[in-house]
Amino acid sequence: MDFFIATLFSLFSIVDPPGAIPVYVALTAERPLEERNRIALHTSLYFLLILLSFFLAGSYILSFFGLTIHALRIAGGMALLISGFGLMSGNFARRRGYDKTVEKHAHDQADISFSPMAMPMLSGPGSISYLITQFNQHPGWDQRMLIMTAIVATAALVWASLRIAPFLFRVFGAGGLNAIARIMGFLVIAIAVQFMVDGVVHLIDEIN
Repeated sequence: MDFFIATLFSLFSIVDPPGAIPVYVALTAERPLEERNRIALHTSLYFLLILLSFFLAGSYILSFFGLTIHALRIAGGMALLISGFGLMSGNFARRRGYDKTVEKHAHDQADISFSPMAMPMLSGPGSISYLITQFNQHPGWDQRMLIMTAIVATAALVWASLRIAPFLFRVFGAGGLNAIARIMGFLVIAIAVQFMVDGVVHLIDEIN
């Protein structure tokens, strides 16, 4: 249970659904409630499929490109570091690749569930590299099943966050959500540093 909670907490911090709420509210403000609920459900399902796919196929992707898990730890740590600093500076959306061009395109889209919400707003290099690393670090399928359960739980939290996004936005406001994002950002930076330290240490041990 401790392993499941730790994985869920780490993944939730990296994904940071509260950080995506202002973008979601802005993109769905003029849409009817039924459509907003559908977008929230589809976003969480796409998010779930993306992360489960990379979690299960990540090792094969590394093998195909001739990459080591240590290199992924370092690269993933750098991606998480950028994301964490983005959260702490209040530039969550821009750090996730959401700029004015993407915003304009999203407003013209009938369905924003997959892009930009599921990817890149919620699932990105940080969460993907984290899950691939977890898959390689835990070869037993009992632990891997717990990690997949944590992914499902995170997807459920994403769905719940988006369903009540307008309410949360009214209660916390942009300032409150930014404060939550900054706390998440600090945790993500800590995870990123640990990623890079582990990657460098294991890489040096392997060379020696």
